[in-house]
Amino acid sequence: MRVVSDSAELFRHVSAEKAAFYRCIMDVFAAAKRQYRLQLRPDEVLAEARWPDAPPRLEDVSTALAQLAAWGNLESQPDTARVSSLSDFYRARFLYRLSQGGEAVEAALALFVQTLQRRAELQTVALEDIASRLQALKMLAEQAEPDAAKIHETLRDLVRVFEGLAENAQAFMAGVARSMELQQAEAATVASYKRRLIDYLERFMGDLVRRSDMIAGLMLALEPNIDAMLQQVAAREARDAAPGDAQDQVDSQARSWNVWRERWKGLRGWFFRTGHEPSQAELLRARARSAIPQLLSAIAALNERRSGRSDRSADFRMLSTWFASCASDDEAHRLARAAFALNPARHFSLNPDADADLPASTRWADAPPLRIHPRLREYGEAAPRGPLARVRDRAEARGRLARELAEESQQVEAARKRLATGQPTRLSDLGELDRHAFGLFLGLLGEALTEQAGPDITVERQTGDGLLHISLTPLAADSRARIDTPQGVFSGRDHLITITPTRDNR
Repeated sequence: MRVVSDSAELFRHVSAEKAAFYRCIMDVFAAAKRQYRLQLRPDEVLAEARWPDAPPRLEDVSTALAQLAAWGNLESQPDTARVSSLSDFYRARFLYRLSQGGEAVEAALALFVQTLQRRAELQTVALEDIASRLQALKMLAEQAEPDAAKIHETLRDLVRVFEGLAENAQAFMAGVARSMELQQAEAATVASYKRRLIDYLERFMGDLVRRSDMIAGLMLALEPNIDAMLQQVAAREARDAAPGDAQDQVDSQARSWNVWRERWKGLRGWFFRTGHEPSQAELLRARARSAIPQLLSAIAALNERRSGRSDRSADFRMLSTWFASCASDDEAHRLARAAFALNPARHFSLNPDADADLPASTRWADAPPLRIHPRLREYGEAAPRGPLARVRDRAEARGRLARELAEESQQVEAARKRLATGQPTRLSDLGELDRHAFGLFLGLLGEALTEQAGPDITVERQTGDGLLHISLTPLAADSRARIDTPQGVFSGRDHLITITPTRDNR
């Protein structure tokens, strides 16, 4: 309980009667901490503080410093450097510096203010920095004897930049439309902000798409060496661990290695799919795209309010209140006729049985019925304009479409029988493929490559329709496959592909 009480005392100056006065003093000590100044005298605090009004007296500053020291925010010690006489020695003179608790309170308050004032940003510069750090790691990994200190420094910079990117992206995805601000803004301000935000999002999405591929390529190039590099970094950090036996050193290195592996896994998950979940970069890109219609919806709502358009449900609620306050049925009927335009329409020309002398005040229930043609209800006119169109005979077109569908089905089935042999085949041995066979081949190849975690990993999967099973094994990196098609030449690294029909398809 004593620890909790002491911690609470550190925040007393924030809610005290002279809180603004205390905060001016603490701001001076926080600035001195950033400037590597160890201690301050009361007259230095008086000269350097930014007082909102006229500067106070030196005695008031000394009293406030003593109170802050009593709360634990400051530490004091006698100032003997300026003593020139015995009377000066017995006079209370002190030097003040931030205490450990005071430093913690200042750091917490600074973080609190920074968090409240932070705006959601999409950092394209961070993407560039991540790519440059990964490029530096790749160059270090290619050395015969990598420098552990440089690797450690580069990884620390990479983690710091990535943490900033992730925090800002999380703040952006939490709410970028700023609908509350838009509702209170002027029309010219809203239009200007809309143009700037759309340009900002388009520029970020372009950089994200371009740099994500480059970052993913660099990470794939680092995969064979990343574990060894993380081991070097963990061993270097373990040298700073507290003294202990050999097992403590081993445990410290293992903990450090696990921490760096988790950081690398998080960085990798930003640019690669994990299972069936999209990467964080894809989610951020989708959120950035959805921000534009959110902004447009907010602007549309603002325009509706500015044009005086009201909510229909609110209108009906108000109308029901008026009906409830009517003193008689006659008043309710008059209100209904005024609200819903329930007035007689004796001028209607399609009522040959209506009495010409029927007064306009006749109730609808008492008047003879109106016979309205169904076409008038459906199209708004009683008779069609012009002659009726001739009925076209589409038997020939339907027959031609059926023949084309049957022919295409036969071609697709022939292509499937050619490719789905169940035997391992090199891509370079497929030879020339027609349009249908090449289309089927591209679809199967695309489904297989989406599951491939790396360019040298064998992948097996079943197609989305469940009819075929694909096995794709990469061959040598310098191997080449060439497939001639009516659309051109398809070439790339050679693979061993096995396409097998499933048992249900047989």
